[in-house]
Amino acid sequence: MSSVPLIASLRRLVQQEDLNFLLTNRVPRQALTHFMGWFSQIRSPLLARLSIAVWRLFTDLDLSDARRQRFDSLHDCFTRELKPGARPIDADERVLCSPSDGIVGACGRVQDGQLFQAKGLDYRIEELFGPGQDSTPFRNGVWVTLRLTSSMYHRFHAPAACEIEHVSYISGDTWNVNPIALQRVERLFCRNERAVLRARLRPSGDPIALVPVAAILVASIRLHFLDVLLHLRWRGAHEMPCQAVASKGQELGWFQHGSTILVFAPGHFELAPGIETGQLIRMGQALMRIA
Repeated sequence: MSSVPLIASLRRLVQQEDLNFLLTNRVPRQALTHFMGWFSQIRSPLLARLSIAVWRLFTDLDLSDARRQRFDSLHDCFTRELKPGARPIDADERVLCSPSDGIVGACGRVQDGQLFQAKGLDYRIEELFGPGQDSTPFRNGVWVTLRLTSSMYHRFHAPAACEIEHVSYISGDTWNVNPIALQRVERLFCRNERAVLRARLRPSGDPIALVPVAAILVASIRLHFLDVLLHLRWRGAHEMPCQAVASKGQELGWFQHGSTILVFAPGHFELAPGIETGQLIRMGQALMRIA
């Protein structure tokens, strides 16, 4: 008997909204996140192959564009590099390209500091950025939410030539960030662990911000330019000034599993044509542009 119908049934069962919410949120989220961090780092090619095989039962994992096809640990697969040229970068200097692969979630104009995560659920930009961070440049700007699923490429890159000036690390919870949770948990992004990366475009000096938000089974954000791994047990500084120059498309870091990145630009930017909720986008494609 073929296992395909059984696998399809299991997928449908897990995707059922109430069950999915219970399985991914009404559980000891932080304990599971710590366990996943430990398990994914076990260096065993055999264990990695078995884990990836199970992973494929529930996701559409595609490794065809990965630089390597064999991995020593599950972590190596999560944070895989791509083959050269797998993600062309939009070269237009007036364009901010997508910093990551993802599915476009809520997006559009920030309304005097107010954003929405799902129908009927709003939150404030100043709460997302955290205390001490000036969100004024983006209070009526443009924003896009990019959700990374577990099977996607997990590294994120500079959307334009820029200088990163400051990183704020905000510890928090590890709610799932899938659409089911976003429809049920108020101010979810403001509750979860996250980092706020403040940068200025070169040569214009326009401010932009990237906000990587961690989630259940993730809760680890690697930033290359500071050589830090931010996580739930982080005991270092939470405010990190820096002067890191990045070229457009340069790799900035990665998530350990999959999560969300919010991108903010000032009011004289607009969404690139075709950017709308539900669209699948790849790193390097046009995300925003100067209006």
